[in-house]
This record gives sequence, structure tokens and C-alpha cells, in this order.
Amino acid sequence: MESKELILILDFGGQYNQLIARRVRECNVYSEVVPYDVSLEKIKEKNPKGIIFTGGPASVYGEDSPQCVDGIFELGIPVLGICYGMQLMSHTLGGKVLSADTREFGETSVSIDNTSPLFQGFESQNIFLMSHTDYVAEVPMGFAKIGFTSDCPHAAMENSEKKLYGIQFHPEVNNSVNGTQVIKNFLYNVCGCSGNWIMSSFVEDSIKSLKEKIGDKKALCALSGGVDSSVAAVLLSKAIGKNLTCIFVDHGLLRKNEGDEVEEIFTKNYDLNFVRVDAKNRFLEKLAGVTDPERKRKIIGEEFIRVFEAEAKKIGTVDFLVQGTIYPDVIESGHGKSAVIKSHHNVGGLPDYVDFKEIIEPLRSLFKDEVRKTGLELGIPENLVYRQPFPGPGLAIRVIGDITDDKLTILKDADAIFREEVANAGLHKNINQYFAVLTNLKSVGVIGDKRTYDYTVALRAVETTDFMTGVWSKIPYNVLEKVSTRIVNEVEHVNRVVYDITSKPPATIEWE
Repeated sequence: MESKELILILDFGGQYNQLIARRVRECNVYSEVVPYDVSLEKIKEKNPKGIIFTGGPASVYGEDSPQCVDGIFELGIPVLGICYGMQLMSHTLGGKVLSADTREFGETSVSIDNTSPLFQGFESQNIFLMSHTDYVAEVPMGFAKIGFTSDCPHAAMENSEKKLYGIQFHPEVNNSVNGTQVIKNFLYNVCGCSGNWIMSSFVEDSIKSLKEKIGDKKALCALSGGVDSSVAAVLLSKAIGKNLTCIFVDHGLLRKNEGDEVEEIFTKNYDLNFVRVDAKNRFLEKLAGVTDPERKRKIIGEEFIRVFEAEAKKIGTVDFLVQGTIYPDVIESGHGKSAVIKSHHNVGGLPDYVDFKEIIEPLRSLFKDEVRKTGLELGIPENLVYRQPFPGPGLAIRVIGDITDDKLTILKDADAIFREEVANAGLHKNINQYFAVLTNLKSVGVIGDKRTYDYTVALRAVETTDFMTGVWSKIPYNVLEKVSTRIVNEVEHVNRVVYDITSKPPATIEWE
């Protein structure tokens, strides 16, 4: 594979920023998200084919508004500014940005100049999602207007000589008709990308680099049985064979019967050194009385590492620890000046001291759908590749409040019923993630003519392509009714079932 092309995405704090990275990769070009104030030296070092400025909630005239580093527009690298990114480009280069009398939010018809390389193949009118209060009143010298609406005089601008482009709308969201084509045009028509980011090449290059890096040394893989760690395990197995030992930590926070299922899959189908560690009591003791979700994650992260260290000592000298960290884990754990949404146990939850030479995360650059494609390239069966995602901290973050063995039993039984009925209804192929949550809410109920005061179980089902955004699934009422009836009748200490109808954003997929 030729040298990997790169598009740098400067994060100015907008809600759709990670979606831009996904859209770029859908066009077969690799992308990375970096803080908005990344240095010129770092940009030159990464040698990107192009740069995209994301949107953001600030005003360019705000006292603490994020600014790009001086000299970025003189690097000779094509730049596309989206929403706030366009306003910042205009403001920095001498244009004028004003607060709009009429704010534009929602799907809007935009008149565009389809002779511009950015809009090649478009009609003269196109629907895009607008979401802004400020607007570009005057474009900088050397720029031309290539788009406008009835309320926005400059919905798009270009300096074709310097390959600088700005658009006031959001092409990355589904509401924008053919929005991905705008990004593709920027990548291919403006940046001159060839599109060499494909999963088969990623697998080939990864195996080669892992062989070179690890050599004949030994590695431990943190295997949870989920999609990410499973793909990481098979990838490493292809690279170093029996020098890999997969440690499956059964922490008691898995779904019903899941420990036995994971062991069966990996001992019967793969030539791996597989070790199952019963650490349930250890984890529950550490988590006793802990209610804060961030503390739960960090405790679980540290205990994972400590278990691996203990197992490594039994094996002998082990230099590398392998984890199934993926790109959304890294992003949501915070980078640069971005906010921490939640610490993932294998990113933000790592302890300061880890007794391994190095941690290897072969999937760290991939989004979830790219991980699945990698799994298929590796020959992993589809039923495992498309298995329900499961968070590293397990059911610890699906039990709201403190964790006890009794609560875990309640949740496991309720969750198993929900998943069984979703599958029975044939809905499991269309819903990307679905599970039960044991809330810390108790309410009055009546079961068998007797008053009860028991737990409320919440059901969550989400449809998504990238797990960075998602919409709640419209499960038919009769299926929800059957699930609710079964849970209340079959699971002790539950007298109420509710359904979560919140999308991401504003909610995350998990409750904690």
C-alpha cells in the first residue's frame, strides 16, 4: 500500500465533528481529529493532503473563541471551513462576520455555483442543514461567493488559487442532501486524494507492522469477547501466533451466560492461548458502595490491568499488552481541549503505572463499522463480528448506583429477556445496540394483589452507523409489551419497565 493519505480535522467544539471524520473515511481517505490549536510543526510533520475546520458553538468575536494557529493558511495545504470554520477563515483573512438578524436552523435550500470544484455534479439548488447565528457578511480579498440563501448572503466561498473553501452549512449530516459528495469533491477535486484507505490494506499493513514491532516477544491480549477485543485478538494472532496469550477476565459484570459463550467461541475456533480468569469477587469488592460512573470506570480499568499483570507473571516475561481500544473510545475520553464525555476503561481509566513495556492498540484509529469490516477481512464469522456491542466496564455502568450481586442478577435476567424477544421478533439485524438498565429508582406496584416497592428497569435500543450519533429504535408496541410483561412476571424485584426514547446526542448510548 502506498503512503497513507491524511486529512486533518481541526476540532472547534461542534456537535458533528466526529461525524466529519467518518464521512471522510467513507470516501476512502484516512482522517484524524486534532485540537483546533495544533501547531504548524505538528501539521507539517503529519503532512496532510488537506485540512477541515469543523463547526463550533462560539462566535469569532468572543473573548475566548477558539482560533487556529497563525500561518495555517500559508502552508499551501487546501482548507475547508465548515460553519464556524468558514467564519473563522473569513475573519482571519480579512472578511467580515456579523450576527444574523434571521438565524438559520434546519434544512435550507441553498443556491450554489456548480462550476466550483466543490459542487461539481450538483444542481443549482440543493438542500443542506444550516445551524448558525453568525454569518459571513463580506468574504476576504481573493475569495468568490459560490453559494447563498434568502437569508445568508455567503453560504459558501472559495479562493480557488489558494484552494481555500468555506461553507456555512453542515454537509456531514444526513439532513444535507448529497452532503457527503461535497466532502468527496473537496478530497478528490481540491486535495487530489486517490482514496487508498481500504480495510484489506489496513489488515495487511497492521499484521506486517505488528510482526516487526513485537518480533518473537510475548504479548497479552485483553479479551472481553466483544467485537473490538475479538478483532484485536485475531489480528494479533495472525501476526505473532502462539506468542499471544488472550486473557479473558470474567469479572462478574458480563451478560447472562456470556462467560461460557466467550470461552466456547475462542477455544473451539481459534489457535490461541486462552486463559479465563474468575475475578468476580475481586471486582465486586473494589466496586462496593461506588455510585459515580467515572469512579466505576477507573476502578474497573485499574483492576483489569492488575489482573493482566498477575497473569503475565505466571506466563513469564511479557512485554506487550494488547487492547481493543477504538477511535470513538479515544474521542469520548477527551483529546486536547475537547470535553471528556466519559472515560473508557481502556483509555481514560488506565492507571498511571502499568507493568508492561508498552500497550498496543491496533484498532485505535478505527470507527466501529471499520472494526467490523476488519473482522470480516480476517475471516471472523459474521455472527461474532456483528455481535451486540458491550462496554468494557460491562454491567457496572448499566446498574445505576451501587453494585451488588443481587442487582446484577436482576439486570442479567431482565436483559436476557429483552434481547431474546428482540431476536424472536426479527428486529436484531436492524437495531445496532439494545440492552436493559437497572435504575436506582424504586416505585410502588401491585403484583398478585400485594403492594410492592421494587426496581424500575429501563430498556434502551439505538440505531446507528458510527456509534457517534444514533436515534432510538421504534420497536413495535406489541414487542415492548411482551418484554415488559415477561420481565415483571419472571424477574424478582422489578415492578416497572420503561423505554428510553432519547437519541444521541443529547444522550449517550449507555446511561453511564
